[in-house]
Amino acid sequence: MAELGFDVLGLDVDRAKIDTLSAGRVPFYEPGLEEVLVRNLAAGRLRFTSDYAEAAEFADVHFICVGTPQRADSNAADLSYVDAVVDSLAPLLTRPAVVIGKSTVPVGTAARVAARISALAPAGSAVEVGWSPEFLREGFGVQDTLAPNRIVIGTDSARVEEVMRSISATQIAQGIPFMVTDLQTAELVKVSANAFLATKISFINAMAEVSEAAGADVIKLAEALSYDDRIGGKFLGPGLGFGGGCLPKDIRAFMARADELGVEPALSFLREVDAINQRRRARTIDIARGLIGGSFAGRTVGVLGAAFKPNSDDIRDSPALDVAQTISSLGAHVTVYDPEALENAKRAHPDLNYAHSMLEAVRDAEVVLLLTEWAEFRDADPDELAKVVAETRIVDGRNALDPEHWRERGWIYRALGRP
Repeated sequence: MAELGFDVLGLDVDRAKIDTLSAGRVPFYEPGLEEVLVRNLAAGRLRFTSDYAEAAEFADVHFICVGTPQRADSNAADLSYVDAVVDSLAPLLTRPAVVIGKSTVPVGTAARVAARISALAPAGSAVEVGWSPEFLREGFGVQDTLAPNRIVIGTDSARVEEVMRSISATQIAQGIPFMVTDLQTAELVKVSANAFLATKISFINAMAEVSEAAGADVIKLAEALSYDDRIGGKFLGPGLGFGGGCLPKDIRAFMARADELGVEPALSFLREVDAINQRRRARTIDIARGLIGGSFAGRTVGVLGAAFKPNSDDIRDSPALDVAQTISSLGAHVTVYDPEALENAKRAHPDLNYAHSMLEAVRDAEVVLLLTEWAEFRDADPDELAKVVAETRIVDGRNALDPEHWRERGWIYRALGRP
């Protein structure tokens, strides 16, 4: 928002995070974000606070951008952070304002939030609510925010629509689609998109299971499918499957909400989507175990990758760390390397071993697992790695390497869904 020219005050209840941001440092890894932060701090358009009263006095438009993780006791979304924002901010809204939800929430949440704000805010109905889901991809967050592929605002208020059109004027002028819907449809857009993408990923991974059993090559299969413009090639990359803070918890929360609405059968297919995704992790472990004789006990394993995807330090529901942790629990000596996610991984899994370079991670390894497709790993020199490993065996959990090249260099190469 500051990059687009607006005066912005960012609020968080974590004072340490506020101090970090105010000093021009981003507390997580996202390419290009720190440069935008520093530029707008210097321009005076951006500052940070932990004071709700200051935020209420400052802003005409408030964006709710907090997380909605999976609840510990069910598949449903934990809305406590959304509710905490509402209960802290609304009693301080003494003049007309607009509140826009960006968080991914179960359908029906926005109407409940609107009613709660109207009841708590001294300005009453002069505080109006809309919901505008975000569609950014981790690793591409800056460009996806400045130039999203669409802007959706759910509202029944002409004023909220006018405010969002004003805020989005630069993007609208660039031809980015701007859609106005009711609140419920806007809430469904993000979870529906994530459910579709998760289904597409799990579909090609189901085909990988069939390909392995039949002796086919799922990479060639995916390529052939991609030429059909009804299908396309995006999200048809077979491998270890999806993780992160969105797709897994969003499809589970979607199923939980469908059950509450009495339409659970409509989304029952997502249970198999989730199950296929989890099976990819087990299959990767089985392939690696087979390469070293059937047991991990006492064996040395090098793992390349900890983040759930490249260009991120996010380890939430990371397939890479799940596989590493499981192999370690089976008795192996596991060493993990990731270009950006090491510190987060160490905090979450202090029992694993960590290295500060790819070569250090695979030193003396009897099998190497590539589990996050960082460019550094895709471009790895098999001859250089061969000098330090104990055995030239690699499991490519992301189908990121050229099998023929690695085999020509003397490696035993295995990947999901390939001969």
